Amino acid sequence: MARIAGVNIPTNKRVTIALRYIHGIGATKAAEICEKAGITPERRVQDLSDAEVLQIREAIDRDYIVEGDLRRDVAVNIKRLMDQACYRGLRHRRGLPVRGQRTHTNARTRKGPAKPIAGKKK
Repeated sequence: MARIAGVNIPTNKRVTIALRYIHGIGATKAAEICEKAGITPERRVQDLSDAEVLQIREAIDRDYIVEGDLRRDVAVNIKRLMDQACYRGLRHRRGLPVRGQRTHTNARTRKGPAKPIAGKKK
């Protein structure tokens, strides 16, 4: 099993699909990484040599922010918004949708399960 950026990527999948298991790498970046490393995207991870895995690992370390560093950057950005007490920061702090979605109905993912209100029934 290949280990890249602290993540065990699955061996029986194609390289472009397996790289998406790393936080911060999607379809486009996975294709770019394969191109930089000189690996055809259709190859399976189990067919890669140790040198090719090393090339992929070096390309990711050199050009992209992934996994722990990316999660830390996102957390710091959210904390900065909350410390500024701007509108977006307040929405994060209250656990409500941040990007202008309606909350009268829906928004259950962000608000959590519905809480019953006493005395509402007629």
